[in-house]
Amino acid sequence: MSIYNPGTFVLLSIHTTFPKQNNFCWGWGLEGSHCKYIVQLIIFYLCFVLLLQEYQIDIFFAQTWTDSRLRFNSTMKILTLNSNMVGLIWIPDTIFRNSKTAEAHWITTPNQLLRIWNDGKILYTLRLTINAECQLQLHNFPMDEHSCPLIFSSYGYPKEEMIYRWRKNSVEAADQKSWRLYQFDFMGLRNTSEIVKTSAGDYIVMTIYFDLSRRMGYFTIQTYIPCILTVVLSWVSFWIKKDATPARTALGITTVLTMTTLSTIARKSLPRVSYVTAMDLFVTVCFLFVFAALMEYAALNYYSSCKKPNCTKKKKSNYSVLDMRPPPTVITLNNAMYWQEFEDTCVYECLDGKDCQSFFCCYEECKSGSWRRGRIHIDILELDSYSRVFFPTSFLLFNLVYWVGYLYL
Repeated sequence: MSIYNPGTFVLLSIHTTFPKQNNFCWGWGLEGSHCKYIVQLIIFYLCFVLLLQEYQIDIFFAQTWTDSRLRFNSTMKILTLNSNMVGLIWIPDTIFRNSKTAEAHWITTPNQLLRIWNDGKILYTLRLTINAECQLQLHNFPMDEHSCPLIFSSYGYPKEEMIYRWRKNSVEAADQKSWRLYQFDFMGLRNTSEIVKTSAGDYIVMTIYFDLSRRMGYFTIQTYIPCILTVVLSWVSFWIKKDATPARTALGITTVLTMTTLSTIARKSLPRVSYVTAMDLFVTVCFLFVFAALMEYAALNYYSSCKKPNCTKKKKSNYSVLDMRPPPTVITLNNAMYWQEFEDTCVYECLDGKDCQSFFCCYEECKSGSWRRGRIHIDILELDSYSRVFFPTSFLLFNLVYWVGYLYL
């Protein structure tokens, strides 16, 4: 006879004697009416999917409890039974609270194991593939770290009827070479237990956290390095003569369009979140640097090519006492005397048509005078020279603050 026959006899006998008690935890005589339920997990496979904010895990889920009704007297201490006997005994109603889909393995036979000791102790294991939800906080993406939970508890038995406990060394990981964590490094795992209060009662909830840290290699190659090189490329226009309008304009527009493309590609690899991530910040600042380099040449071209207005200069002999207009004003400039009328379209004749009313002084003739108080003199023709220093320095400072802030703070 097979070794399964004595166990089959025992199970059938219990099923007949206690037909109303084999489907719930009742009268075990352990801590009153409590059921001690010990769990253990062996992680066989782990795969993380970023866009769907979920991960897939393949586990061997082991559950151990004691049922005094299954005690037997025999020379065998352990009965190893097949999956057909699982439906003949009471088993805990464990559910995975954050699972989206879950399935048991049935090839080539149901991947289940049932063992019963002669003192009524039961070991029930099965292999499961679970797609569980993991809410990601992507503010620091792609320098982010996550703790993805796997949460399970009893579906119907509160803590007064069923007690969950972790077995010592209860979570084990198989060879991690089979884990598909292309974008993450596995930092470790930890398990906790807590009591969750609901309207149906207080339940003991068991949680396993998988600590993951993202690898930056892919995003460094695909986004960060191209963005930095595009910004550096936009600075080449500062060394091109200001008269080469087609060359500088084409270079500026090309770099702006390149940054727009890089920004679009970077967002495709992310879930659609409404907040700004670390990569969004970096790409946006790079885009602003490129756009500012294009605007720098626009300002330089505008001020260097502006023409002086044609202003008529009146002589004193043309003034008549019968003229009702205000008398003209005499202005001395560079040892030359000019007549100026307030009606004249040339309001700033004193500076030979140049406008010195703005905060920045852009012309040599504006360097002296009382109006200079509180104003800064900038030679617009030297704007490229200023940009050669300002743009690289400011971009270097931004990178220093960015990387130190996100990596070490």
